[in-house]
Amino acid sequence: MRELELLAPARNADIGIAAIDCGADAVYIAGPRFGARQAAGNDISDIARLCSHAHLFGAKVFITLNTIIYDDEIDDVRKMMDEIREAGADAIIIQDMAIVEILKEEARKTGSTGMAMHASTQCAIRTVERAKELEALGFSRIVLEREMSLDQIREISSSVDCEIEFFVHGALCVCYSGQCYLSEKIAGRSANRGACIQACRSRYDLIDADGRTIVRDKALLSLKDYNLISRIEDLAEAGVMSFKIEGRLKNISYVRNTVRAYSMALDRLVERFPEKYRRASYGKVTGGFSPDLDKTFNRGYTELFLDGIRGKWASMDAAKSMGEELGTVTGLNAAKTAFTVKPAKGKAIRLNNGDGLSFIGRNGDVEGVRADVCEGLEVRCKSTAALFNGALLYRNYDIAFERELASKPCSRKIGAAVAVAFKRQGNGTGKADDSGILTVSVRSEDGRFAEKEYKGIWQEFASNIGRMESMIRAQLSKTSGIYSFSVSDIVHDGTLPLLSSAVLNSIRNELPSLLDRDSDSNNVIPNNTSVILNGVKELDYKSNVANRLAQKLYSDAGFKVSEQAYELTHRDGVELMRTKYCIRHELGMCPKHPSAKNYRPGLHGKATEKGSNTGAAPLYLLNNGQKFTVVFDCNNCEMIIR
Repeated sequence: MRELELLAPARNADIGIAAIDCGADAVYIAGPRFGARQAAGNDISDIARLCSHAHLFGAKVFITLNTIIYDDEIDDVRKMMDEIREAGADAIIIQDMAIVEILKEEARKTGSTGMAMHASTQCAIRTVERAKELEALGFSRIVLEREMSLDQIREISSSVDCEIEFFVHGALCVCYSGQCYLSEKIAGRSANRGACIQACRSRYDLIDADGRTIVRDKALLSLKDYNLISRIEDLAEAGVMSFKIEGRLKNISYVRNTVRAYSMALDRLVERFPEKYRRASYGKVTGGFSPDLDKTFNRGYTELFLDGIRGKWASMDAAKSMGEELGTVTGLNAAKTAFTVKPAKGKAIRLNNGDGLSFIGRNGDVEGVRADVCEGLEVRCKSTAALFNGALLYRNYDIAFERELASKPCSRKIGAAVAVAFKRQGNGTGKADDSGILTVSVRSEDGRFAEKEYKGIWQEFASNIGRMESMIRAQLSKTSGIYSFSVSDIVHDGTLPLLSSAVLNSIRNELPSLLDRDSDSNNVIPNNTSVILNGVKELDYKSNVANRLAQKLYSDAGFKVSEQAYELTHRDGVELMRTKYCIRHELGMCPKHPSAKNYRPGLHGKATEKGSNTGAAPLYLLNNGQKFTVVFDCNNCEMIIR
């Protein structure tokens, strides 16, 4: 039986706790430094608080230590690793191989690291060869690239023994992860140091070699958001065990909504195939709200390349969240302060005072308007100059839904079966001088067991056995702490002590402390690099080597590490970005598919740039006076920006 894990993002400990309560089996969160989102650091005390809560449910906490590291930071990294280990973290998510070398040193000394190693998506894992390399280096889990198909996922999962983690929801980088250098080129801020400026969300002009403008002022590199909630079963069958939600900069309502939706989807899968799958943590989530993925941040949704075919992936008109589509604007008054919403076909909508609405203006910009007063489908608002009849209207802030998320938090409880047994001793007079032993045992759904004997907590025996049994069941079959208790058995020889409600409540309230225990790990890094890494492979700058320890690890593993392996620092003529996404295909200009709508034969021909190996002429992106060359590796169906 395979465990399935829902892995949720946590900007901070409170959001991580909310994710666990909504059904996450694990959360990933940054420590004080060295996370790939500089704006999402957390104190060690908060990490410890999150770990304590997660471990109550058998859930885990992974620390994102996934930036590249420089030599003068190695000691700080060692110190932080010691601190997060002491805080109770279960694994670290790694890009820089220096951390692997540090953990291997510890394993050689102690036999254990205390934490597992997960290879970050920043390691650009999209081939069997790369997956095997990382497994050989000691990673127990690899996080695959988002741009992969089910067939590619299946091929990798069947070729390695480590766990497979895959993103299922959230924002998409246009570039292969860990190998985007556009931010560094434009602003000197390295994406591999957690300082990405999100150049893919910027607006560009697209021009051809003759200087003709093809597209003006669009977010040409911005992708829609991932949404694979309907593909959970396909991914599980392909070998994915961890289903990851993107969003370490997202707010608590986003995390609650997405986690609850995907947790329910995983529960349905487990219920359908109980012999194949089970959840990786414990506890039943009750109460709360009804999730709706259309109502939280999204740029529109895509399944990207999961089926091995291309679709419309770009959100070039709206790099920010548009939200759920409502309908069109009609009946706009002259002052542009009132209008009616004509719902999209087949869609029933309810508008609320305070809703945030958005639309794309005639100039292509995303505009917003607040619905101050709503009466049915009629809206009154402040005068909005860009609003026009026929505008396609979206809701990116549903105030009623946000209030429901805030006012109806989920509750998560672990089921536990209680058995009560009484053995009478003494002269049988029914008086206080009679003695006996009341044994209360409890077994939680995750297999923990505790037992305690009670004596002298009653004054006499019950005259009505049936009534006493009912009272025991009623008082012990309640919740206490994180546990939902139910009495499974009451065993006696015809006699039960007379127990008051207060005594029974006291017994029930003691049960959680009997069950609670810490989860220990003993993660050992295998030293099996010679098994797979037999032969010399020369690294290039995409390996992001940035320190002496990473160089040592690669060299020991049989790689050739030259100056070309070191992190890109404004070198000329190299790839700044390689993507599965293609502007030509998106615009209907693909030379491999000339039947595509809007295909323009004048925009292809003999290649003039190295790398354009199928006759697709280069194009150019312009942004604030900077010009980037776009070439097309059509044999591999990839786009390159230089």
